[in-house]
Amino acid sequence: MGRPDKATRAAISQRRADAIDMRLAGVDWLTLARKLAADPATNTDRIPYPQGYGIERYRKGQEPPTDTQLIQAACKDVREALKERRTDLDEKADDLREVENARLDRLFFIAYRQAVKDGNLAAIDRALRIMERRARLLGLDRPNKTEVTGADGAAIEITNVALDELEALIGITEEAARGSE
Repeated sequence: MGRPDKATRAAISQRRADAIDMRLAGVDWLTLARKLAADPATNTDRIPYPQGYGIERYRKGQEPPTDTQLIQAACKDVREALKERRTDLDEKADDLREVENARLDRLFFIAYRQAVKDGNLAAIDRALRIMERRARLLGLDRPNKTEVTGADGAAIEITNVALDELEALIGITEEAARGSE
């Protein structure tokens, strides 16, 4: 079985889009799966859905998929559709990053030239801001490492506390707060 033709791929894409729309509308998995089933006996509209779930079985005159199989197919469709959307969004974001990077190049060139030529402090500041923006855009900066320690850099001791002990500590803290008022 080779790659589906263009019309089949379009029908599958539409089925996936319909599946996502129904899930977003709060439709449960079984209802969704039956609505998108190929076999009219299974389909809730009693109309075969184009490229619906169980299409090969329907074409061969076999028993339709079980409810569990229909639900698994619907889950797979939603997963695949979300993956495709994420991929599309990632590609669009990469394209936008390239455009923004090109814009930053043009702006940086102007600010850098003024900063170096004239020693213009405002141009130096502007060039640095453009560099900082580019580093954020491209993820060039390493995250700050934060370490939490106890007094004088000692390790912090973590202990389990029972609920009644915690409530007693809270009570003590509340009394101390009231006493300092």
